[in-house]
Amino acid sequence: MRPPSPNQAVSVPTHPAVSRRFALQAGAIGLLGLGTDHLTALRAANPGPGRTHSPPRSVIYIFLSGGLSQHESFDPKPEAPEDIRGEFKPIATATPGLQICEHLPMLARTSHLWSLVRSLTHPSNDHSAGHHIMLTGRSDLPVGFDPNQPRATDWPAIASVAGAGATARNNLPPAIVLPERLVHTTGRTLPGQFAGLMGQRRDPWFIEASAFDPTAYGAFPEHEFDHQERPRTPRRLAFQIPSLTLPEGVGKQRLSGRMDLLGHLDRQRAALDRSAHSGRFDSYRESAVSLLTDPRVRRAFDVLDGDPKALDRYGRNAFGWSLLMARRLVESGVALIQVNLGNNETWDTHGNAFPHLKDHLLPPMDRSVSALIEDLHQAGLLDTTMIVMAGEFGRTPRISHLPQHYKLPGRDHWGRVQSVLFAGGGVQGGRVVGSSDRIGGHPATDPQTPEGMASTIYQALGIPSTATWQDDLERPYQVYHGDPIKALIS
Repeated sequence: MRPPSPNQAVSVPTHPAVSRRFALQAGAIGLLGLGTDHLTALRAANPGPGRTHSPPRSVIYIFLSGGLSQHESFDPKPEAPEDIRGEFKPIATATPGLQICEHLPMLARTSHLWSLVRSLTHPSNDHSAGHHIMLTGRSDLPVGFDPNQPRATDWPAIASVAGAGATARNNLPPAIVLPERLVHTTGRTLPGQFAGLMGQRRDPWFIEASAFDPTAYGAFPEHEFDHQERPRTPRRLAFQIPSLTLPEGVGKQRLSGRMDLLGHLDRQRAALDRSAHSGRFDSYRESAVSLLTDPRVRRAFDVLDGDPKALDRYGRNAFGWSLLMARRLVESGVALIQVNLGNNETWDTHGNAFPHLKDHLLPPMDRSVSALIEDLHQAGLLDTTMIVMAGEFGRTPRISHLPQHYKLPGRDHWGRVQSVLFAGGGVQGGRVVGSSDRIGGHPATDPQTPEGMASTIYQALGIPSTATWQDDLERPYQVYHGDPIKALIS
């Protein structure tokens, strides 16, 4: 786990800022294999009125960066003209009258466990704005929004709000993002993933399990591809959690000595600074040590050493490994896990869309998401775990071609409508909420918003509708900015 690179031009790094006195104490934790930037302040801040004492619940928010085409997934238009309907055919699901794309056969067989919203809409066709909208659940962009980088004035991510409102369990952070932060192909970090106005102490905990490669897309290694099919040598060949391994030469027999060193540095810290703030970081040290010594926590991350049948079921690729990790984190007690299925706007299918969706994108997504839903159902965890899958927007109704970049056609950005999948957490299976028009371009009935989606997530976590959060100046903000989608759960 390593932190996202900070943006020099803004005051919002992606993890909490580290003071000099904290560096002295937390430096000892670094000796244990965890950098100070991994020790987020999610639990040490004022819990605020958003806390709830309801039974533990979890949410897995699957995010498809780049924008999944509604036509090529959950809202096919077989009766539309050819330049609208595309190359794929619909297939029947287990839900009478519901058809989805032919390349999602596993999800089709499990439709009794999930439902669709086919009418979610927001006003932006821009990647950065779309990410911010769908990751924060706010359709209105904040004052000073910068599409090129996160800012301290951004709205807080759903993961940050949920992390602040949910109860931390088993000495784990309440909100985790995996397997990597969302980065544009140019290398810039996309806005909307962090705490913004809530303050850096509320940034989610990021697990970075794959090496960043700006030309790599998809579920590596077996489904890695390049949208423009440029000659390249794959570099993302491993899925690792390096910080969960003790540094070389540091075995368990030496761990107690490290604890003694922590005590020594504590005494130094106390001599240098006896302010009330210095004691705040004790819980961070405990978290770091727990992550290294608790076998239940370590097992949640060691997915590559898991049951071969489970690995085959989820898929031996980044999509499968990520969702298997999310499933284990739910069992370990994490409240919200955001899983980014594909970095670098993997689902941005402007061109070569149909072969890439058929061969590289839809099959691993179909396998891993259906496995997650069925696995949670069979384990009796689906009732208390909501799964939400969305991208930053949908794709244009009409197929287009950019021959200067792609051999074959695709679809452009389209915020006006997208399909969002919901399962578990009280969601009734086999339902379709809303519809798009005959060409899949606009909501035709029951339009839904990102605010409603976010409120549905907060409700599933047991966060009350009256909950608020505070910024660093202790100004209150409402958690809910819309009503939960009642048709999913009533």
